[in-house]
Amino acid sequence: MAAKASSPAVEVEVGDREVRISNPDRVYFPARGETKLDLVNYYLSVGDGIVNALRERPCMLHRFPKGVGGGDKVHQKRIPQGAPPWVDTVRLTFPRWNRTADELCVTELAQVIWAVQMSTVEFHPWNSRRADVEKPDEWRIDLDPGPDCPWERVQRVAHVAHEVLDELGAVGWPKTSGGSGMHVYVRIKPEWGFKDVRRGALAFAREVERRMPDDVTTTWWRKDRDPADLFVDYNQNARDHTIAAAYSVRGNAIGTVSAPIRWDEVDDVEPDDFTIATMPARYAELGDLHAGIDDAVFEIDQLVEWAERDEREGAAEPPEPETD
Repeated sequence: MAAKASSPAVEVEVGDREVRISNPDRVYFPARGETKLDLVNYYLSVGDGIVNALRERPCMLHRFPKGVGGGDKVHQKRIPQGAPPWVDTVRLTFPRWNRTADELCVTELAQVIWAVQMSTVEFHPWNSRRADVEKPDEWRIDLDPGPDCPWERVQRVAHVAHEVLDELGAVGWPKTSGGSGMHVYVRIKPEWGFKDVRRGALAFAREVERRMPDDVTTTWWRKDRDPADLFVDYNQNARDHTIAAAYSVRGNAIGTVSAPIRWDEVDDVEPDDFTIATMPARYAELGDLHAGIDDAVFEIDQLVEWAERDEREGAAEPPEPETD
């Protein structure tokens, strides 16, 4: 599927829906001049992949009404006004503020394209689904380099994380972050709450740190970390913490993409290899590299046991990060 530009708006057919795209020629990515319509066509080109990444998950939208080069970014939990009736949502509660929010809950590609029409560039889903939003079904390993951490260190740590996952019998699905780091997702049974999934994620991070003490940190406070270290960010498993989905574009001038990769590609890729200009051809060749994630479900009981062992041995459990 693809759309052709005409001013001032275009109608894009997505399945059996029609989505009207206003301001299709507005430049969103200044480095190469890609437009809002180019962004639409990118998401159409990776349609099955982005829907697979977002399916039935509450999703925060990062909107850039004037493109990534002009004006402020809007972090939007509540679905923008004017949504057509076929756009699905899920209601979330935020007890700290005694509030609720109806967030986008993607079930089909047309909803993604509608969100792009509403100036969304980045999609940041929860790691739980609407059937039970309080029980995550996705454990997220965020390899988050400090400002002085070289990409080669990210690659080395990814291999060690893969080694630990193999020992656990867990299948990890790697992707670039679209920034300077890397993510690995593991599908899990939705049997534990956010607190325990985060505890297990911290225990895993500590195991990686034990194997790479000169490269990896799990130190809670940023100010206490060596800027050359890589932080294995277990906090991305806390309630209402989100990271860019697989195939999500990132809000920068070159339109990088959080791109699924194979484990045998880890040593060869660079963060800027994957953009809205390069990903359509890659996707056409390889398809969705995360397509099998729902068929490789891991039980995190052993991770929770690791957490309990660490706590018995005196490891402090960091405070829960604040949520909005």
